[in-house]
Amino acid sequence: MSEPTPNSPPTPATNSAEYQVIARRFRPQVFDDLVGQQHVTQALANAITTGRVGHAYLFTGARGVGKTSAARILAKALDCDRGLSPTPCNECDICQSVSTGEDVDVLEIDGASNRGIDEIRLLRQNAAVRPSRARFKIYIIDEVHMLTREAFNALLKTLEEPPEHVKFIFCTTEPTKLPVTILSRCQRFDFAGIQLESITACLRKIVDSEGVEADEEALRLLARRAAGSMRDGQSLLEQLLAFAPGRISVDDVHGMLGTAGDERLTQLVAHLVDRDAAAALRMLDEAIGKGVDVGLVVEQLFGYLRDAMAVGVGCSPDELLHTGPDAHAQLSEAATRLGLETLLAAMQIFDHTLARMRYSTQARILAELALVRICHLQNLDELPTLIAQLRSGAPAPARAQSGPSRSAPVAARAGSRSPGSPTTGRGGNPRDPGATPMAPSVPPEEVSPAAATMPLTAETAAAVWAAALAKMPAMVAEAGGEFEHIAISAPNRLVVSFRGTYTFQKSLCEKPEHTARFEKVLAQLTGKPVQVEFISSDASPGVETQTESEKSLSPQQRVRQAGQHPMVRRAAELFQAHPTRVDPPTDE
Repeated sequence: MSEPTPNSPPTPATNSAEYQVIARRFRPQVFDDLVGQQHVTQALANAITTGRVGHAYLFTGARGVGKTSAARILAKALDCDRGLSPTPCNECDICQSVSTGEDVDVLEIDGASNRGIDEIRLLRQNAAVRPSRARFKIYIIDEVHMLTREAFNALLKTLEEPPEHVKFIFCTTEPTKLPVTILSRCQRFDFAGIQLESITACLRKIVDSEGVEADEEALRLLARRAAGSMRDGQSLLEQLLAFAPGRISVDDVHGMLGTAGDERLTQLVAHLVDRDAAAALRMLDEAIGKGVDVGLVVEQLFGYLRDAMAVGVGCSPDELLHTGPDAHAQLSEAATRLGLETLLAAMQIFDHTLARMRYSTQARILAELALVRICHLQNLDELPTLIAQLRSGAPAPARAQSGPSRSAPVAARAGSRSPGSPTTGRGGNPRDPGATPMAPSVPPEEVSPAAATMPLTAETAAAVWAAALAKMPAMVAEAGGEFEHIAISAPNRLVVSFRGTYTFQKSLCEKPEHTARFEKVLAQLTGKPVQVEFISSDASPGVETQTESEKSLSPQQRVRQAGQHPMVRRAAELFQAHPTRVDPPTDE
């Protein structure tokens, strides 16, 4: 957690019995030793200097950032034999016993193993007893979020009004699990993740004090792997010192961690950019054959693409998190060739793959699946341009017509009708009662901007309406395709009639926002303002007979019949629901 200081002199071990791990030997002993937590140390030091020490503190943050170390330093500053001072002496008996966790008046409690109400009741009883020799009796409860609800409730009163000789210091990695009643009684300090450069500098001083040579890039890899945790970085260095006791190189780091080297990672990304799935799979197979962990490869690719994204949006080399500044050129090339939208889609694929790997025994197959999917991604940066062209009515590039458009089923699902014939929807086609809801057929050239000035007449009303449906949202277009007749009641006035049983379609289409959009689209198609009116037509005799027969159906039969309706099936797919009751329409 800290740099080597006179208060924590590095003492190489002479034998295994005397050996002490690096994280303990280089543990911070004063506030100045804490790395990357200046906002916390300054506030605590000022509180001690001005005599504004609170009775309860809450230290939050990720693992290995110095929460428990800061709690011990605060305890020493309050109980030091030389008096209250932000810089404890670390020489008196109290300071030394607090540093080793053996002081009788500074009690460190593990919240995970002392989480019940009985332990908290005992704590309350002991809190009333004055300290044996120190100025304050200090309780440091680590992982305090593990306490039960009953234990928190038992602690509330003592926490709010403790004896004047008692101080509480809580440490947790998950402050959101603490009750609000606890949070409101504590002074909270959030410990930040430690910067990469700070961890690297600390690791450098440790290896120098240990008399071991190490490449700077190797230490940067360890610091990057630590992900903001000084203790994780020190633990990895401890493991690496045993793995390569003479000299620490980059290859040693990759070999110990099971990660892929920068050159291999760059080549793998190059295959993804080139859309060469076969080469990407071969490269992954070679990495696995060299002992690289497949999950770590996916993590590295995810981080590499993150840095490519950062470069693509204009970040400087100093803001790279997973690669070195010398990789800026390769990152820029990858971001340019992939495009930002495609890059984001690839990152999402890796993110989902990492999540699935945690619960699967087929990690390699999932990784290969992710690589192949990314290699087959289209250039998604063209989507905003295509969408803008569709909204404006401009002609889309020929490449955009390679697949069916979203509104194609609406405009193409009806059969052709000869001019002058009755314009009839599904409701007027008794020969095909089970067919999919139809809209008038419109050739593609009539839906295109070339039809923007087509006249609105009785002969072209069906084509104009179908072209308007093609520009509407899918649900509205589906409902509008259930019409029975289309007629021109007056110049530039289009009347769309629905059968009496299709009240849902009519009500959906005639919503004010949908009506306004219909009229706007029709004005673009015809070049003139068009007023739209939705009405319900009288049912044909065949429909009346069908309605009378429907009245004799049981409720279960009506539900089953309703479930076969296309709109009901679509709603069931969208909302994961099914009909349970059918109510007859009311005359309103």
